[in-house]
Amino acid sequence: MIDSGILTPILRRLTTSLRPPRPPLQLLRVDGRVAGRLDAERGRRLAAFDRVFERSPDGLVFLPRFRDAATRSEALDEVARTLSAEGLLTPWRAERYAVGPGFGTPPWFLLERAAARFFGVRTFAAHVNGLVGPPDAPTLWFARRSPQKAIDPGQLDNLVGGGIAAGQTVAATVVKEALEEAGIDAALARRAVPAGAVHVFRAPADGIQLETIFVHDLWLPADFVPVPTDGEVVEFRRVDLGTAAWLIARAEGPDRVTVDASLVVLDCLLRHGAIAPDAPEFLSLEALRHPAPGADAGAPD
Repeated sequence: MIDSGILTPILRRLTTSLRPPRPPLQLLRVDGRVAGRLDAERGRRLAAFDRVFERSPDGLVFLPRFRDAATRSEALDEVARTLSAEGLLTPWRAERYAVGPGFGTPPWFLLERAAARFFGVRTFAAHVNGLVGPPDAPTLWFARRSPQKAIDPGQLDNLVGGGIAAGQTVAATVVKEALEEAGIDAALARRAVPAGAVHVFRAPADGIQLETIFVHDLWLPADFVPVPTDGEVVEFRRVDLGTAAWLIARAEGPDRVTVDASLVVLDCLLRHGAIAPDAPEFLSLEALRHPAPGADAGAPD
């Protein structure tokens, strides 16, 4: 078991970092379903694109001529490029997310990744815990993000993690990101074991993040050393679970772990029995992995 003294700081930090957006939110709807969630400022900016959207009682809808995924996607590409030119988005990725009623369902539209949080659309990602050693006392790999990254520069992260682009599967994303971020070949990456999902609904500076993260455990050989290949990671660090717990409790400093990765690490600690189930904080920490939908219309549906 990890030191119980670290549980309260973990709970305090993640409760703050994962606090849901304040209601009310303006909603972007498609066919009556919520496709995006907007704060007031971003809602006003999108409403100005009156050749694409019109006002609705609780936010925005597409104009009637945008009846299918192709026409909506084309219109949103122009909107996103305008927002990017205005400096309102993170750097352009030239990669699109599928936005629809569920993961793997026919999408309502495709949206440039850099605009996902501006629009507050539901996104999906795959993260991998790189574990080494005996199951009862494993060590865990962290990656340090490049200081040039647009989001969370220089922070610690899971060994492997990435958004799932339109048309990609969870498994294919794991294999792709494992090779690019840690030099893990496909044969080894395919040994990653799905371990469930965690959910994020929060309001960072660049918009609203509503994301489901598919979590995996990958047991690596003791002599394996990850190697960054795509420039997104600058170094790696392997620690015991006790140290991992102290790292995810840090709200500031050079060794702060991203919010997403901290939640994935917390999930790993809980699943591997590193947190005593009779600890006073246990149930509150457990609840952070799967937040209950709120009562307001802007909550996850």
